[in-house]
Amino acid sequence: MKVKNICCIGAGYVGGPTMAVIAYKCPDIKVTVVDVNEARIKAWNDEDISNIPIYEPGLEDLVAEARGRNLFFSTDVEKAIDEAEMIFISVNTPTKTYGLGKGKAADLKYIELCARQIASVAKTDKIVVEKSTLPVRTAEAIKSILDNTGNGVKFEILSNPEFLAEGTAVQDLLNPDRVLIGGGTDEDGFAAINALVEVYANWVDREKILTTNVWSSELSKLTANAFLAQRVSSINAMSELCEKTGADVSEVARAIGMDSRIGSKFLKASVGFGGSCFQKDILNLVYIAKSYGLHEVADYWEQVVIMNDHQKRRFAVNIVKTLYNTVSGKKITFLGWAFKKDTNDTRESAAIYVADDLLNEQANIAVYDPKVSDQKILSDLNYLETRSEAENREGIEVNQDPYEVCKDAHAIAVLTEWDEFKEYDWQKIYDNMKKPAFVFDGRNILDGEELRRIGFVFQQIGK
Repeated sequence: MKVKNICCIGAGYVGGPTMAVIAYKCPDIKVTVVDVNEARIKAWNDEDISNIPIYEPGLEDLVAEARGRNLFFSTDVEKAIDEAEMIFISVNTPTKTYGLGKGKAADLKYIELCARQIASVAKTDKIVVEKSTLPVRTAEAIKSILDNTGNGVKFEILSNPEFLAEGTAVQDLLNPDRVLIGGGTDEDGFAAINALVEVYANWVDREKILTTNVWSSELSKLTANAFLAQRVSSINAMSELCEKTGADVSEVARAIGMDSRIGSKFLKASVGFGGSCFQKDILNLVYIAKSYGLHEVADYWEQVVIMNDHQKRRFAVNIVKTLYNTVSGKKITFLGWAFKKDTNDTRESAAIYVADDLLNEQANIAVYDPKVSDQKILSDLNYLETRSEAENREGIEVNQDPYEVCKDAHAIAVLTEWDEFKEYDWQKIYDNMKKPAFVFDGRNILDGEELRRIGFVFQQIGK
């Protein structure tokens, strides 16, 4: 089967960039990205390409090349489903905030809604591809819904997890380490797998396209994120010990990273990991393990999240203790709000939780981030429901000028590793701050020796 029409339900951080690359690399395939969020679709269709809703280096160029040719963004979900031979499900699967599995299990209500809509609309056979990060055996549930509520058409379910790192998503898609496709083990399943293989083979070497059964594919995604997050929490655990003993966590990371059995990636100590996947996927893994009675396995992986929460909490506590045990009424400037550089994604960003802790201490928070809007920053804090929206609005200010945001601050906290922070005129910043002027580098990106020479009281993670 040669795919000519692809529909992707969900125009977010995964669906948008993934479909842009497929459309760019496969000009003979019509790719339609659909979403019920009219504002988001309008932004994807904005004539000014810089206004597309996802910031990723290189993404604007791909969208500009393919949009209107074979890449389309629409709110007409049913039309796109009807026309497509292959449908990607790329909707949000947040951690449940209610009921059974609250705080750990993935909330699959959006996945089920997609499956039911596909079943009600489809009049011809479809290949349905799980692109969202999902618990193991979700495909079984999707298959059950499709087969029992459909119009007698045949559905094949594939798992095709994304392994994107935000900030490098376009390059990760253009030059992936691997593409993983899981599907059924019968003749129809193999045919569906091969149809998706042929799409990726337009630009990915076939040796890098791995095919498995659907359950292995689903679990591989959770496992990959769990292993990566584990490394971050491991080096962060050592960073606290380094601070107590006089060791330098960067030197420790370099020493162990040169061991070929360990490797150097994901050994950068920081204020903590964020993003949409790591914490959500580990908590999902914990829930799955517990549901099978594997409590020791669950406890092992849950500790990765506990360590990450501790790292964020102790960063905030250290600011309070260093500022003479009170930050009440003091201006604390945050440089960065996104969970990492080169993205406007703020999901599970360490900045949110550090800000929340400092607001509880009655600090006045001022924020600058080159890609995150003031509405998003307030929304992130409001989502925690720690205090009222009015109280959050009163306690936080957002400024688009990095020098102005630092003016009259008692302390600066670096929460995102944006490259531009390293290039600032730190003497100018120092001159306009309250004295003593403190800098807390939560990403270890600044030149501590230089900042101390200027006059800052400077602290880093793990040093």
